[in-house]
Amino acid sequence: MGAGEPTKILFGTDGWRAKIGDEYTYENVRRLAEGVARVVVADGAASKGVVVAYDRRFGSEDFAIAASEILLAHDIPVAYSRTAVPTQMASYEVVSRGAAMGVVITASHNPWLDNGFKVKAPTGAAAGPELLKRIEAEVATTRGPELKGRPFADAEAAGLVERYDPYPGYRRFVERNLDLTALAAEPLKILVDPVYGAGAGWIPRLLAGGKMQVTEMRSERNPWFGGVNPEPIRPHIDPVLDAMRGGAYDLGLLLDGDADRAGAVDERGEFIHQLQVFGLLAYYLLEHRRDLRPIVKTINESSMGERLGERYGVKVFETPVGFKYVGPKMIETGASLGGEESGGYGFAMHLPERDGIFSDLLILDLLVRERAAGRKSMSAVLKHLHEIAGPSYYLRIDVHIERAAYPEAKERLARDLVASPPSTIGSHAVRPHPLDTKDGVKFFLSDGSWLLIRFSGTEPLVRVYAEASSAPLRDELLNLGEKIARG
Repeated sequence: MGAGEPTKILFGTDGWRAKIGDEYTYENVRRLAEGVARVVVADGAASKGVVVAYDRRFGSEDFAIAASEILLAHDIPVAYSRTAVPTQMASYEVVSRGAAMGVVITASHNPWLDNGFKVKAPTGAAAGPELLKRIEAEVATTRGPELKGRPFADAEAAGLVERYDPYPGYRRFVERNLDLTALAAEPLKILVDPVYGAGAGWIPRLLAGGKMQVTEMRSERNPWFGGVNPEPIRPHIDPVLDAMRGGAYDLGLLLDGDADRAGAVDERGEFIHQLQVFGLLAYYLLEHRRDLRPIVKTINESSMGERLGERYGVKVFETPVGFKYVGPKMIETGASLGGEESGGYGFAMHLPERDGIFSDLLILDLLVRERAAGRKSMSAVLKHLHEIAGPSYYLRIDVHIERAAYPEAKERLARDLVASPPSTIGSHAVRPHPLDTKDGVKFFLSDGSWLLIRFSGTEPLVRVYAEASSAPLRDELLNLGEKIARG
């Protein structure tokens, strides 16, 4: 990029993200909003309006105003969230209002110095590749200094801005499929951790008024996120494990910074990793809901999906990483569940988009139903899952690459791994057709274990994933993957 040239903006697996003050600037947010506005106008959908929401990160509400002012300059009405809200609330508002699109200012689980820009399609799902390419093409022709927005206060006075509170409608939406009053009546003790993010207060409010005792930790706004990434995985959620090891709670429920991802901890303070959560949710739908529609999962999701699909006679479809692929595939196949490794799960009975709050509520409902079947603890439920779906020893490591060296590292890995795949990994033979190049390079072992090496779409990282039949084999796979990633 030459001096004075605008930043080249490309969407990653879920939106565009960058460091605040570096590439994430008001100018670039306005350029993105201009791209959205041009596509909405070109589609003749301006009168439907655009939903705008934001999280609790530094300056998110101000960036949301800047984006809104560009939309308003095109005479596109804006529904603007009254406060920071979970990302999926924008999805809900888009669907309930029949809006043309949704924009969310959030960097999800990224480090606290980042912020981002997500786009929601009219279905409420993450905007798919075709829509994003159209927006990218428009953004490429814009220069921030040339963009003039309509002052937010002026547009609001003219009736083009509506400030919305999604809670009442969202509660009614959830209650179509889940009896919150009956759930709240269960005498359980729950610990909820929103990691200082936009999901704070939602689960306690939805479960208020019954016998269930819901305690929330790390619920105040803290744009620094207490020094951790707001991601519902270890080590970021270790304070929750510590709080639960005394046996004071029946279940821990986890959210990420914008609450579209979910996680869980059992009554012993043991982390239930995100592939296990996917297995639990699939089991819940198949066994307790008798929902035998297809399942969609990303390439880095658990093989328990296929094993459960075989057990219950349902089709399982695989996509590249990112809900921009999962959501459209769910709609295409009529799937009941879509899941990705990072802890994002969507449901046909709810939204074809990730919703960490709804996912957590379903995990809680699963525990209640399993207790009635004789499995009284979350650890017992998880044990039963592995008895019917097989083992899942899983871990992911992130190999950081210098930003300037990242493009070359990606090219080298993609070339070398495809050209010279291994025939064995450790003491295990690699299957005759080991490669899955939908998104990175994936190797399957003879016992069903797998290793995946792929490139982050939002950060200069090589991600190494392994799911194995034992913990030692998982660690062996990860060590090999890290060596490969580092060259």
